[in-house]
Amino acid sequence: MFYIGPMQQQTNRRIFLGGLAGGIVSAPSFLARPHVIGKVDPYFTPPAEWRGKFGEYRSPLIFNDGSKVETLADWVRRRAEIREDWMRLMGQWPKLITEPKVAVLEEKRRENFRQLKVRFIWTPVESTTGYLLIPDGKGKRPAVVTVYYEPESAAGLRGNPFRDYALQLARRGFVALSIGSTETTNNRTYATYYPSIKNATVQPLSMLGCAAANAWHVLAQRPEVDSKRIGIVGHSYGGKWAMFASCLFEKFACAAWSDPGIVFDTRPSVNYWEPWYLGYHLKPWRKRGVPTADNPARGLYPKLLAAKRDLHELHALMAPRPFLVSGGSEDPSQRWEALNHTIAVNDLLGVKNRVAMTNRPKHAPNAESNAVIYDFFEEFLQG
Repeated sequence: MFYIGPMQQQTNRRIFLGGLAGGIVSAPSFLARPHVIGKVDPYFTPPAEWRGKFGEYRSPLIFNDGSKVETLADWVRRRAEIREDWMRLMGQWPKLITEPKVAVLEEKRRENFRQLKVRFIWTPVESTTGYLLIPDGKGKRPAVVTVYYEPESAAGLRGNPFRDYALQLARRGFVALSIGSTETTNNRTYATYYPSIKNATVQPLSMLGCAAANAWHVLAQRPEVDSKRIGIVGHSYGGKWAMFASCLFEKFACAAWSDPGIVFDTRPSVNYWEPWYLGYHLKPWRKRGVPTADNPARGLYPKLLAAKRDLHELHALMAPRPFLVSGGSEDPSQRWEALNHTIAVNDLLGVKNRVAMTNRPKHAPNAESNAVIYDFFEEFLQG
């Protein structure tokens, strides 16, 4: 045995953390820093009433066999176990499209950026149309994927209040790619289904995450984009989508989730039981709405509840990458009980200020809540 002093322990931790980050996301500089302070700093601290409270959620720092995660190396193995569990339960993604071919359908000049209407394959069986906003300037810049029911809202083409994330980010110097599930939104099946809606082998919400991972590659191959600094954001349906994409695909450097319902709940809008999220089953589909004895949830969702699995496990996969929950009516301050579990993981990794939440009374985003989202991306992708 030999003594390792505090300075050497911290050095070893930083080396390990840098290696962990490198394995996850090509190591943006903030991932190796032990502490980040900026404009969003107040939102990383839970209110006193929720500080240190973990609710009834099972700790992600416990292996499936009941043993505890005690070291950084343990966490690497536990992280892999969590992801493998969820991918097995939801269905394995098809191979990602790492060299996507992108067709430019239209180009326009807007404000301080170019707007390209683009089309690309986002699953092996589907293509999509979106908007790529490229600000003026030279050199590689940070970028954000924005996800919603359709791509026009985030691109600022529908006048949808406070959902124009791509437009606002482009104004701030980010390259932004706005995508949405337009076709399935129009026919009210909402998600994307692989290999088909008649025989999906991947839960639709997870498959949306796969589609967003392919969109990451669209941005990463752009000469204007620094692939180490790509984030993702979405609201409501898009918030669920952004959450699953960023948790399951490690190359998203950070993420903001606007009021998706970050854990399972019986609130009508926290509706993971629907067949287009985690309750896929063959048609005819159950009647839309909260499960009841006469209209029970089907598919994977009730099995997850029975096994006491919850989405805080996915949140933990973000560590040490930062994320912001822009909470509204579906994600009140009590959600810190779930978020505290990821804070505990980051404590083990020796990093602070990686899990943030704001709260507003209504589901709809507003100027104040969105301002924090933009500050968050500026802090972690531009700062």
